[in-house]
Parts: sequence; C-alpha cells; structure tokens
Amino acid sequence: MTPMEIELDLRDAVRSIPDYPKAGIIFRDITTLLGNARAFRRAVDELVQPWAGMKIDKVAGIEARGFILGGAVAHQVSAGFVPIRKKGKLPHKRVSMTYALEYGEDEIEVHADALVAGERVVLVDDLIATGGTAEAAIKLLRQLGAEVLAACFVIDLPELGGADRLRKLGVPVRTLISFEGH
Repeated sequence: MTPMEIELDLRDAVRSIPDYPKAGIIFRDITTLLGNARAFRRAVDELVQPWAGMKIDKVAGIEARGFILGGAVAHQVSAGFVPIRKKGKLPHKRVSMTYALEYGEDEIEVHADALVAGERVVLVDDLIATGGTAEAAIKLLRQLGAEVLAACFVIDLPELGGADRLRKLGVPVRTLISFEGH
C-alpha cells in the first residue's frame, strides 16, 4: 500500500466525536482502530517503520492509549516497555517532569530505574496536538540519559503545532494520519 492508501485506511478506522469533551472540539477516538485487528496491526507496523532494523532498546508509552500502542510496538521490535504515567501512579522511586497545560500545569513520571543511560528509546502515543505532554516525556527520558530516536503517533493535529515542537527538540516525528482542527 502507498502511504496515502495507508492513511485513508487508518483514517476510516478512527471514530470522530463532535463536541467532546467540549463544544467545538472533535475528539479522535482510536478505540475503533484498536478494535479492528487489521487496522491495529497496520498502525503498529507503520509507527516504527522508518526505524525498522535499528537497535531500539525501549519503547516509552504515554498514559493511557500510549500504553496500548507502545506495548504492541515494543513487542514488534523486541524492545522493553517504559510506562510514562501521571503523577502518583508509579509505586517505586520516580523522576518527574512538570509541563504547562492550557489552564494550569500537570506532571508526568517514570520509574528512576526504567532506563539505563545511553539506551535508545522510541516514544509512542495515540495523538499529537500541542505537544506539551510529549515534550515533557522527551525531556524526562533525556534526563534519565536516553537517546530518543523518535516520537511516533497515530494521529497528528498539525494546526496545533505539536509535531513541529518536538522536531525543534531534535526528535524525528512519525505520524500516520492528519486531521484538521482541534
């Protein structure tokens, strides 16, 4: 399949829900893609396709849908998996990173021993919008000494600039589908 055919195929597997979680927002729901075995497999295969054959030590997934995709990607590339969680969810010694939200701030954490300095990591999540959470995740991974090879997302909302924000950090970004709007 060509990249355009793959995008159209995956786009058809994503449910769009208008006015959720608030008026004017179209929520891009990947649970329908995850429930479609063929589309799920294609998304997992395509997320890391540019890095196929490279040594990937760990795949880091951002809570919560990034866990589903990241775990599948880690299995596919024979790498370990690192969960990046919201504050207060990890039981062992943690390293955290605070980041700005539209109104206020939030914090993500990873276990301090989740990585060994120098490990090559791919970051995975379902969607990139403004890029705030993904940028914090990259900084957190780098703080632990990881070499972040790439950030991979099923969906990009390019108008919000998140993918470009990550590229400015020197991280290649892979997205499979683009949607207009927020």
